[in-house]
Amino acid sequence: MHLTRFRVNTARPGAHRLLSSPQALHAAVMSSFPTLLPTDPPPADGPRVLWRLDHNAKAEVMLYLVSPDRPDLTHLVEQAGWPAVATPEAPGWQTRPYAPLLDRLAKGDRWAFRLTANPVHHIRRTSDEPRKRTAHRTPTHQLGWLFAGDRQERAGFRVLEKPSDKRLLPDGTTYRKDPHHGDAYEVSVRDERALAFAKSRSGGGRRGGPVSLVTVTFEGRLEIVDPERMRRTLTAGLGKAKAYGCGLMTLAPLPAGSAR
Repeated sequence: MHLTRFRVNTARPGAHRLLSSPQALHAAVMSSFPTLLPTDPPPADGPRVLWRLDHNAKAEVMLYLVSPDRPDLTHLVEQAGWPAVATPEAPGWQTRPYAPLLDRLAKGDRWAFRLTANPVHHIRRTSDEPRKRTAHRTPTHQLGWLFAGDRQERAGFRVLEKPSDKRLLPDGTTYRKDPHHGDAYEVSVRDERALAFAKSRSGGGRRGGPVSLVTVTFEGRLEIVDPERMRRTLTAGLGKAKAYGCGLMTLAPLPAGSAR
């Protein structure tokens, strides 16, 4: 497995096209792997190509990839990077082996995390109406998606609770441990984006039906409860819409003294 980082040159016209269409960016990402055919189906529950855009600032947009194979992003550098300064030693992106981090994960370890996801639920207005997938549109319900059922258990982690001295609400408050309440846990929701685009059909690039989805980014702190499931989450993704930049979770070390 490999972890790749690419900084998007937001001043380039090619970058504008890619950033405005998850469909186009997905195609560009998948074109980074010469042995992967467009018709190859993604694995059901194994390592796959995942990607995520981090909009850290207006001119600082980072593309992250997790992939079984090492990518070649030359075409992205030419379209949306800095090709004039690219060299064989510094081609315009950075790729590192992911195995060292995956192998060191252990039960009880604590990490900072970032996850861009597509929080959805299924609803119907009448008992005889088919259930329809619908996006959660409020931070409260988006947090509820992350805590719903056994999602975290199956993913191999748990989001940490806030220490009492970091909570706005005092101990004993009714909603102190409500997972839908943002004051109880070390997690926040930011960067909601409502995306709408036409899905291309295979063969000739013909346009298919419209696609709309809502994405949000979760940031917080977690504890690993099952290292093997955590590795699967990091390499296979979490939730829906993985082809459109959702599902990729990354970890970062906590500041010294707070990892345990």
